[in-house]
Amino acid sequence: MNSIMKQIFGTDGVRGIVNKELTPKLALELCMSLGTFIDGGGVAIGRDTRISGEMFKNAAISGLLATGCKVVDLGIAPTPAIDYYVRDEMDAGIIITASHNPREYNGLKFIARDGIGFNREEERKIEKIYNEKNFRNAEWDGTGALSTNDAIQRYKDGIKKLVNVEKIQKRNFKVVVDTGCGAGGIVTPSLLRELGCTVITLNAQLDGTFPKRPPEPTGEVLGDLITLVKRSGADLGVAHDGDADRVVFVDENGSFVSEDVSLAICAKDALQERKGIVVTPVSSSLCVKDVVEQYGGNLVWTPIGSIHVARKMIELGAVFGGEGNGGLIFPKHQYCRDGAMAVAKVLEMICEKRMSQLVEEIPRYYNVKKKVKVIDKEGVMETVLGKLKNNIDATDGVKIWYEEGWVLIRPSGTEPIIRIYAESKSKERVNELAQDGINLIKQVS
Repeated sequence: MNSIMKQIFGTDGVRGIVNKELTPKLALELCMSLGTFIDGGGVAIGRDTRISGEMFKNAAISGLLATGCKVVDLGIAPTPAIDYYVRDEMDAGIIITASHNPREYNGLKFIARDGIGFNREEERKIEKIYNEKNFRNAEWDGTGALSTNDAIQRYKDGIKKLVNVEKIQKRNFKVVVDTGCGAGGIVTPSLLRELGCTVITLNAQLDGTFPKRPPEPTGEVLGDLITLVKRSGADLGVAHDGDADRVVFVDENGSFVSEDVSLAICAKDALQERKGIVVTPVSSSLCVKDVVEQYGGNLVWTPIGSIHVARKMIELGAVFGGEGNGGLIFPKHQYCRDGAMAVAKVLEMICEKRMSQLVEEIPRYYNVKKKVKVIDKEGVMETVLGKLKNNIDATDGVKIWYEEGWVLIRPSGTEPIIRIYAESKSKERVNELAQDGINLIKQVS
């Protein structure tokens, strides 16, 4: 618990192993801190399908009611659907989710009134209330009120306003959707049917044990999706993470589409509609930079984390942004990662060209992502930074530039690991660069 007390909020909320790093008591007091920070305003709360979700949701609601908040329980819903509801209706939101993290994790993500995660300064203020236990305690007749609502249809209708529904419906696409037993099962299959698609579902039951695959939809765990796309002759395969703020694609040939390539495809589409700025973290592929420059845009790099990307997009009036992990942000809809919105936009794009053709038009790079378990992440990163002098970018972690590629070494904000990202136009060289990063960490840890 001491490690959490030092910095409660990570890259994207508060996460930890259930009943170890993350407990109902922590959830209760953090939500009392939020309720105090917003002075007892209105808060929407929802969760993904994890089996500990109801436990944490009830603890969170109790903390909010104790500080006099009016709470709306949205039940199980994708993170972007909750974000969308908060932006229109509430003073804040809480999402009980650990997103792509393994089954044993859960988390709390706090949302500001604009539907985006609180900025770091606001998070520090909430942490201060938590650490000092200086909570707003409502009188007996001033404790909050609890109601329920449904955020789903409003969210789907908002998506449909931003794509050519008639055009998509005429194509009668066949789409295979693997929602991974997560919250995406509430939205994406029905949205696609409303868009005129023939839908084949995989793992669409709501099951927080994630029995068929882990919550993170990497190419290595999507064998069933790939096989079914091939056998069914589908036009597209789609897979979500646990809370459906991210999405990955499989093309009509059953080939997994790299998340960076999906980011570049959507950036290209946005820039063809309107020239402007595209925002992405330092971990994203150079293929995004190539595409943005080719289509007359300007690329801005940020630290890793959707909050950094979203806030920078607002600041600069960006036309598009996102992360190379399937987290795509469409500012006309909302400033958060939005899996279902991304699916609808890709369907609109493949009305003109097949997914494989869209992929072929993106410059080819090879990427490797690795991770190393490390206890003292901060100490290791400080030592790594001290050993390197030239050709580095310390925007987030340590990015080492080489003539033939780059390596990014960065501590996870939610797990006891350090992640290594490497990229090169050479398949052999990218593996060498990734191994160099691993060896550097092992030397100093």
